Amino acid sequence: MKILLIGGTGTISMAVSKLLLSQGHTLYLVNRGSRSHTLTGDIIELKADINEEASVSRLIKDLSFDVVADFIAFTKDQLARDYRLFKDKTKQFVYISSASAYQKPLSDYRINEGTPLANPYWEYSRNKIAGEDYLMKLYRDSGFPITIVRPSHTYSERSVPLGVHGINGSYGVIKRMLEGKPVIIHGDGTSLWTLTHSLDFAKGFAGLMGNIHAIGEAVQITSDEALTWNQIYQIIADVLGVRLNAVHVSSEFLASCSPYDFTGSLLGDKANTVVFDNSKLKRLVPGFTASIRADQGIKDTITYVLSHPECQKEDPEFDNWCDKVCAVLSDAAEKLRY
Repeated sequence: MKILLIGGTGTISMAVSKLLLSQGHTLYLVNRGSRSHTLTGDIIELKADINEEASVSRLIKDLSFDVVADFIAFTKDQLARDYRLFKDKTKQFVYISSASAYQKPLSDYRINEGTPLANPYWEYSRNKIAGEDYLMKLYRDSGFPITIVRPSHTYSERSVPLGVHGINGSYGVIKRMLEGKPVIIHGDGTSLWTLTHSLDFAKGFAGLMGNIHAIGEAVQITSDEALTWNQIYQIIADVLGVRLNAVHVSSEFLASCSPYDFTGSLLGDKANTVVFDNSKLKRLVPGFTASIRADQGIKDTITYVLSHPECQKEDPEFDNWCDKVCAVLSDAAEKLRY
């Protein structure tokens, strides 16, 4: 197939690009080429900023595709741009939405594609919902061949999956663990969460591409494994060979006192117990299974991060904030003892 990916080299999409190339597809990438050099195979780079619509229109003037997938569309306006560009140029348009769009709080922790979409806590999720609504209307009104994909917490070899971290990603927490400092776990750490490795996500995603049964459908792609946040952080500590020094803090408190958007990422997402029913994906992609356990994937990720200096981005602001939160809670506990 001739497949065009908008993005194609990010946390989720890099694994998709590599898998599609290994399967012999012709891959077109619209991006600014930051990591494209790591890909090999039948690849054609269309170096451009997708937001510069006129430039992209000229690049694809004489091209058509079996599949177009946008990994970096976050708003309805961006999808309207995609529709103008590709409405007559593709047999399938795939939109990467988000499982964070599912209702919060959940009426049932078991999530499938029929779970209502509603998230009052996070604008990111509401924008994804608006995007889905826009595309489904195009499908119903004009037959635009859309497929909506909803990933949950998908990670790659470059970043360890966490609940509470700063703007520079996971290394700030890894560094705290290695230094014996306390690390913050939201809530009491017993809510269930699902982690999906990007290599597993790619298998499901590739199976939906060119799949006539996926047209007009929304499909979630996640692992079937569920772990508590305490288990996730303990796995990380075990891989690092350190004792886990956990400080449990309510998500509401973290959202109220942090410079980060924990209202969205915690109250609107990770503070909730989520267990995914992937029956629909398995019907559409027979044989799909997420085969990388969290402990295996996290071990590989930590090994990669610790051996690649470019992944070791320190975050002194986040480090100082963690120290302050832990100190405030310790002081409060000490005062309340007497």
